[in-house]
Amino acid sequence: MKNIKAIIFDLGAVILNINYQNTIDEFSKLGVKNASSFYSKKVQANLFNQIETGDITTEKFLTKLQKETNNASINQVSEAWNSMLLDLPENRLAVIQYLKKEYSIYLLSNTNAIHIDALKKKIGNIKWEKFCNLFDKMYLSHKVGLRKPNAGIFEYILREQNLKPEEVFFIDDSPEHIEDANKLGIKTHHLKSGEEIATLFPDRAQ
Repeated sequence: MKNIKAIIFDLGAVILNINYQNTIDEFSKLGVKNASSFYSKKVQANLFNQIETGDITTEKFLTKLQKETNNASINQVSEAWNSMLLDLPENRLAVIQYLKKEYSIYLLSNTNAIHIDALKKKIGNIKWEKFCNLFDKMYLSHKVGLRKPNAGIFEYILREQNLKPEEVFFIDDSPEHIEDANKLGIKTHHLKSGEEIATLFPDRAQ
């Protein structure tokens, strides 16, 4: 971590536990054809890119998604979309809190207003506020209008925070996102399935 001034964390599968298969299964139950090719961690229809960059409203997204089902209600569609969201482990939050003593901390997530609202409701306002306060700034794709792996979103953060690429450590579970950050000179770590962010910082708070 020599010369590192800032750490950027991904959200899903890095801090927040998620299960894409839950949503795929729920889509299938609602009648979405070929749900696993319609949406997955690696492959997704353009509709999902649009909601993650704020190019489509929540209402239009859910209405278009509804048309892929067998007459499911908007509420059923929303619940299926949110079913991938699991828990927010306290030990991970403790690690980030500890790192704040030495580094600037940022969140960079490909996400959408529906998931953020669902997460707030799931963990409650107090825990959500505590979570937000862990970061010097949260960069959410639907707010910024850019999503990973677009180099523009990394360049946006570097420019806004006046950081050089070599001063930044980026942690993400997607090899594609890691690869594009590396091309800019950002130091990275690909967090593999089953790996915890705590293992990257052995001197963390216990």
